[in-house]
Amino acid sequence: MQASKLMGQVSVWRIMKNLLQSSGAEFWLPLPLVAIAFWLGSSFMTAQELSQPHTIENKLQADTQLEATVSVNVLIINAIINRKQGMTQVKVETTELIVKRLELELPITDTNKIEEALAQELGLSQQEIRQLVRYEIFN
Repeated sequence: MQASKLMGQVSVWRIMKNLLQSSGAEFWLPLPLVAIAFWLGSSFMTAQELSQPHTIENKLQADTQLEATVSVNVLIINAIINRKQGMTQVKVETTELIVKRLELELPITDTNKIEEALAQELGLSQQEIRQLVRYEIFN
C-alpha cells in the first residue's frame, strides 16, 4: 500500500515538474528570492561603507575672494556719491556683449580716490576715467 502511495506522490511531482517547465515558471519563481537576497546584501554593504570614517583632504573654503581681471571697452561711468552714508555707487556701461554693465560700491566719497579706484579696477588710466565719469552728489 505504501508503494502505491509513494508511486502516486512521485507521479504528482513529475506532473508538477513538467507543468513548471512547460510554463516557464521554473525560471520565474526563484527571481523574487534572488532579488530579496541582492537587496539585503547591497543594504548590508552600503551600511558598512557609510559607517566607516572618511577623511577629507581638500576642504572647500567659502571665505576666500575670487579676483577676476576684466578688460572692457567702457562707454560711460555713472558715480552716485552719497556723503551721508560715505558710499559711492558706480555703474559702468560697456560695449561688450558678455559684460554690458558693471556695478560697484565703493566706501569712499572723494572724487580723486574714486577715480584711482576705478582706474585700478577697470585697468584704465586716471585720465581716461576722468573723461568717462559723470558724478551725482547727494549730501
